[in-house]
Amino acid sequence: MSDPWTPAGAFHPDGLRHTPRGARRAGDVRRARGRWPGPCHAARMGDRASRPADRHPPAALSAHRDIPARCDVPVRSDADDRAAQLTARRVPQALPGLVDSHCHLQHEAFDADRGAVLDRARAAGMVRLLVPGYDRRSSEAALELAAAHPDLLDAAVGIHPHHVAGAAEADWRAVERLAAEAQVVAVGEIGLDFYRNLSAPAAQRDAFERQLALAVSVEKPVLVHDRDAHEDVTATLLASGSPRPVQVRGVLHCFSGDAAMAFRLAAAGFLVSFALPLSFRSAQGPRAAARALPSGTFLIETDAPWLAAGAGRRNEPTTALRVAAELAALRGVTVEDIAAQVGRTYRALLAR
Repeated sequence: MSDPWTPAGAFHPDGLRHTPRGARRAGDVRRARGRWPGPCHAARMGDRASRPADRHPPAALSAHRDIPARCDVPVRSDADDRAAQLTARRVPQALPGLVDSHCHLQHEAFDADRGAVLDRARAAGMVRLLVPGYDRRSSEAALELAAAHPDLLDAAVGIHPHHVAGAAEADWRAVERLAAEAQVVAVGEIGLDFYRNLSAPAAQRDAFERQLALAVSVEKPVLVHDRDAHEDVTATLLASGSPRPVQVRGVLHCFSGDAAMAFRLAAAGFLVSFALPLSFRSAQGPRAAARALPSGTFLIETDAPWLAAGAGRRNEPTTALRVAAELAALRGVTVEDIAAQVGRTYRALLAR
C-alpha cells in the first residue's frame, strides 16, 4: 500500500475492525506504537477529525469493524520512515514489463474507479496483474474481471483461512469448478492463519489440504497465506504422498519468514513474494532473503487495496514499482533488472 499503513477502521474481507495495541479509541492524538493488526502493516494513528480530507480512507475501506492482520509485519520505526522516503525518491514513473502477483482488484474499494486503476497500471508499464479470490463470491468476481481484461489480468480462486468456517459445501464445489477455468492460473488465496484463528486450526488445515489437492488435480500452482504458521505451512507444502502424491507448486504471498525458510522452499520449487513491508529496516528476515535468493525464486506484489502507502489510503498495483525499487536496492541491481526477472518468473509459473 510511500508508508504502508492502514488506519483503524479500514476494510478487510473478514468484516472486522481492530484497535492497535497501545492506541486509544477515537479522539486520541497520540502516536500508536507496536505491531498494527490491520492489513499486514504497522500504523500511525491520530484524531480522525484532524486529518486532511484526502487522508480519509475510501468508504469501502472504513465500513467494517475489527480488522485482523493480513500477514506478519515487523514494528515500524523512525528509521523505517526515513528509509521509505529514500525508496520513494528512487521509484521510476514507469517500469515496462513489471507484474503484480497479488492484488484484490475485485474488492469494492475499487468499484468507483477500477478502470482508472487499470489505466494507471498500464501507463506504468505493468503487463500482468494477478487477482486472487478469498471466498466464493470474490473468486467469481476475480474470474469475471480477468475475462473482461485478458490483456492485463489473471485470476486465482480459493477460500482464505479466515473464511473457511463460513464456507458451505456448495461454496467448495463452486470454487472447485472455477479452478478448472482457463483464465484461472492458480488456486488461492489459501493457507493457514494462526494469529486470529477466525476459523478453527483443524478446519484451516483440512481446507488447506483440500485446496492443495485441488491444485494438483487441475495442475495449477497455489497462492499461500501464512500468518504465525511458518512451520505448519512449510511442513504441509513439502509433504509428499497420499492424498497429494504429486508435490504442488506455488508462491508464499507477502513473505514474512527468514532466509532459511525461503531457501528451504526454493529448493522444493516454491517462490516467495515480497510486498512493501520489505522496505522496513526491521523486516530482517525478508530483507535477508531478498538479498540472497537466486533469480527466479521470487515475485513482487502489492496485496492491494491493503498495504497502502500512507495512512488512510487505498493501495493499488502501481505500488509494485516501489517494491521493485526496494528489492533492486537490496540486491544491488537496477529496477529494470528486477522487472525483467520477476516478469520471467511470473510467466514460468503462471502463464496460461
